Amino acid sequence: MSIFTAEQQKNITHAIGQAENMTSGEIKVHIEAKCESGNAFERAKEIFEYLSLHRTALRNGVLIYLAFDDRKYAILGDRGIDKLVGPDFWNSTASILKAGFENQDFEQTIINAVAEAGKVLKQHFPIAQNDRNEISDDISFG
Repeated sequence: MSIFTAEQQKNITHAIGQAENMTSGEIKVHIEAKCESGNAFERAKEIFEYLSLHRTALRNGVLIYLAFDDRKYAILGDRGIDKLVGPDFWNSTASILKAGFENQDFEQTIINAVAEAGKVLKQHFPIAQNDRNEISDDISFG
């Protein structure tokens, strides 16, 4: 199941890699048609755990969750991020996703959201010399 062509998926995966080149944080995009629980944040927490994003060394994994048929989304960061930032930390990324639903350019919306998340992560988790990619950059689908 995908709303994206292979080329679009490649572009999004590339954007994740580019964003992660600025930070030790890990960014994951998960897309599904429907939000099973009805609550995007609760569903994102389930996906976060399922994808083992809580197992990064610095606890700095980020999930960008999108349920496109339901027009729902959530951005969820791990404990390492939450300890350093306030509750409004992801508003800039969330506003990009909200705008994307309005103009229905999902590929560019996700690329922009990933880039913004990377910029925000860089402030608190700059790239380390010995950084390694702990989580696959591929999009996961539900």
